[in-house]
Amino acid sequence: MRPVVAWFVPDLALVTATVTLFYCLFLFQGYQKLFRDSDAGWHIRTGEAILATGRLPSTDPYSFTRSGQPWFAWEWGADVLVGAIHRRAGLSGVALFYGAVIAAGVWLWFRLHWVLHGDFLVACAMAPLLLSTCDIHWLARPHVIGWLFLLGAMLYAETARGSFGWRNGVEIGVFTAVWANLHASFFFAPVIAGIYAVGSWWGGPPGPRPPAPGNQTWFVWAASIAAIAPLANPYGWRLYAHVFRYLTDSELLSRIGEFQSFDFHTAGAGQIIATVILGIAGGTLAFVRKRYEHFLLAILISALALRSARALPMAALVLLPIANASISATVDLPWRGYAERLRALDAHLNGLALAPLALLAAFGLLRAVPVGFPPEDFPVAAWSHIPVEARLFAPDKFGGYLIYRSNGTRKVFFDGRSDFYGAEFLKQYARMVQVRPGWREYWESFHFSLALMPNDYPLVPALEQIGWQPVYRDGTAILLARGGT
Repeated sequence: MRPVVAWFVPDLALVTATVTLFYCLFLFQGYQKLFRDSDAGWHIRTGEAILATGRLPSTDPYSFTRSGQPWFAWEWGADVLVGAIHRRAGLSGVALFYGAVIAAGVWLWFRLHWVLHGDFLVACAMAPLLLSTCDIHWLARPHVIGWLFLLGAMLYAETARGSFGWRNGVEIGVFTAVWANLHASFFFAPVIAGIYAVGSWWGGPPGPRPPAPGNQTWFVWAASIAAIAPLANPYGWRLYAHVFRYLTDSELLSRIGEFQSFDFHTAGAGQIIATVILGIAGGTLAFVRKRYEHFLLAILISALALRSARALPMAALVLLPIANASISATVDLPWRGYAERLRALDAHLNGLALAPLALLAAFGLLRAVPVGFPPEDFPVAAWSHIPVEARLFAPDKFGGYLIYRSNGTRKVFFDGRSDFYGAEFLKQYARMVQVRPGWREYWESFHFSLALMPNDYPLVPALEQIGWQPVYRDGTAILLARGGT
């Protein structure tokens, strides 16, 4: 097919990415579900504040519990990006942006299948597993951008060839520096390069083992640059230290839901279980094939996914393509010839000229739906009943929404910046909201005048017993006042 025509005929990757875009935004109801984690609110307002002032925050601007304490926006680049989008296109623009990032991740995911020589039809069969596993973390938050960089790092490692040159160094340096300014998962870049270096060394001399991309020296250089280049961020080495302390603070992480193990008994968990099993099986077959870098990646990512629900999308993004490659190389698939012909045809297509049209169509449809924080999860209706001067208690679930709704002017008790508040604060907070012994003393220390909570919070009846009275209630939240005033 002529190159110009190919730009207007979509390949499998673009078709699936486009379907994912519309599925995410509309069938999945991403126009609201992308905002079901209220952290999106303070990310947007932080980005807008940086754009307005031209400088990064150095102290906490949002809470009255930690006001003035040192704080830095370690994902400032993503915040500025979504802040600029929100300025121009509101929450519809933010939803479209994250929907497009998710769709781009699907497009790159297919590219990784092809680079690894995975089977065309197996890739198609694995696509639903990818979507089902990743959609538990489809949120308007910077970690979704990190998925693109993770896939980019894998693609770069798999296509590395020849001796390491200055151009490789520049590409890796720029890539990892940008990654570090957008999301804290940048440390996976040197980890991946290091694993490929070990795989190249472990594989030994050429033989029955399939030729690994690059070589040991190449990946050692890549890992070194990927470890150093992220220092090009506004916080320098302090970013490294902060990420390390955060991810090694077991007491803190044990109190954050998304870092807990996924409940594999929950409804709809079957496809996620299948993803994990395929990831482990693919890693085992990779060991048999002497693709030790794939084996080591499977061990690492499978362990992370079993330990933390936050890592499950990584298993789908990285391990499913590895599993496809391993299966295709070791199993005599009956449809291989047909799949190869389909892939040969698909390889001559891309259809990227149609991508802007899909984005425009999605943005147009977003104008016809109620984009925003879901009112069944957040106090959308209750907002107008909260006096400006109130010293308000609200759980961290509401914190980011209140920051967004007030344009950052209402000081909150707590929000989703768990790394900032720390383990001890979360411990005391849990004791208070669960009405455990000592809760009242801790509660009284903050001198709240109003309390805004979901209706089913255990704290609601406890406060009513000590004289707090409801002044507003709807299907989502209740607003209580001390002594009914």
